[in-house]
Amino acid sequence: MASSTHPVPTIVTALAARTQLGQIMRRARKNNVRFVVDRRGEPQVVIMGIKDFLKTIAPEKKTLAAIRKTARRKGTNKLSMSAIDREIRAYRRERSL
Repeated sequence: MASSTHPVPTIVTALAARTQLGQIMRRARKNNVRFVVDRRGEPQVVIMGIKDFLKTIAPEKKTLAAIRKTARRKGTNKLSMSAIDREIRAYRRERSL
């Protein structure tokens, strides 16, 4: 039952969110269901899948998407932090000459 529109989020109590967090996260991720967590009758937070969030709230800029695609193609998206640090140091050494 995946839905591309989100007319009404599902409201859950804070207690239900604590006791059923795994199920809520699974439904948010797989079915794009949004949940509003309610505490004492007041909405507190929204739980939604990351893909839904990135698509609707924080869409990726075209430039960043192009950089990410190039990194995947070249395999540089799998560099470790130490490898990244080495690349930065080498670039800075080269630039300072």
